Amino acid sequence: MKFATLKNQTRDGQFVVVNRTMTRCVSVPNIANTLQQVLDDWQRCAPLLEDIYRDLNSGIIEGFVFDPEYCESPFPRAFHWADGSAYVNHVELVRKARGAEIPESFWREPLLYQGGSDSFIGACDDIAFTSQEWGIDFEAEIAVVTDDVAMGCSQDEAAKAIRLLMLVNDVSLRSLIPTELAKGFGFYQSKPSSVFSPVAITVDELGDAWRDNKVHLPLRSYFNGQAFGYPDAGQDMTFDFSQLIKHAAKTRPLSAGTIIGSGTVSNKQGTDFGTAISEGGVGYSCIAEIRMIETIRDGSPSTAFMHFGDHIKIEMLDEKGDSLFGAIEQKVVEKR
Repeated sequence: MKFATLKNQTRDGQFVVVNRTMTRCVSVPNIANTLQQVLDDWQRCAPLLEDIYRDLNSGIIEGFVFDPEYCESPFPRAFHWADGSAYVNHVELVRKARGAEIPESFWREPLLYQGGSDSFIGACDDIAFTSQEWGIDFEAEIAVVTDDVAMGCSQDEAAKAIRLLMLVNDVSLRSLIPTELAKGFGFYQSKPSSVFSPVAITVDELGDAWRDNKVHLPLRSYFNGQAFGYPDAGQDMTFDFSQLIKHAAKTRPLSAGTIIGSGTVSNKQGTDFGTAISEGGVGYSCIAEIRMIETIRDGSPSTAFMHFGDHIKIEMLDEKGDSLFGAIEQKVVEKR
């Protein structure tokens, strides 16, 4: 199934079921008004929504035109948003660039931080900041949305709690990160509102591409209209989504609607550092990675972070070349 949230006069928007080709949609107020309501009552809602989805795809239900431009985030706000760093290659690159070794524990236990979840940005909305000196960067990721998860759950229980998937642009302000981390208290100002794909999908929409609790498809990023990266999201993922969920639930339960991110998708591509598309590789999912490689290789970075007017597009296609989640398409603008 595919779900979205349309903008309306309310804070939480209008929940809609979207057809497989993402051309038509229908609201179902008799079932749920928000996607959070669906997650809160999944056992009742899911079978009813499956019937709606089937009839929408077959044309029995006509619905109305679906346009991602009018979408909020599938969850305009959420009770819990935690982002991991499941691709240790990404972490290793960042540390190597500043001459630090990666601790051995990073290969045994995932990194995870809890981000702000009260003001997500729509997939086609501008990203506004007052300064471009903050080191504005995109991070292309995948996220899962869970049902209720018990504290201390097993990895199998964590896997069974996965209900939905989305794409993520986990916007980062790189120039603010070092000062915040140096205080020993984690991210805050350097991790502004995140962005999710216009559509959230159920696991079955991925078919054989979903296995081992990973998505085995390229995640494509286009920066100012040029292909920037298409690393395979199932490759070099050190910790799968069940492991991330289990880690998040070690000391607390997770409520239905919890969003867990993968962290920046990153492939080694048979080299120590990965390779740019222009050099025959699969590229990167954030600007920071290519800057780290430039630093390691050349002594200093040469690729700039994002400026006002820059555009980012993030999308995932199935094996037939059809978009699975719709595209995150955004421009960075100056907040006035």
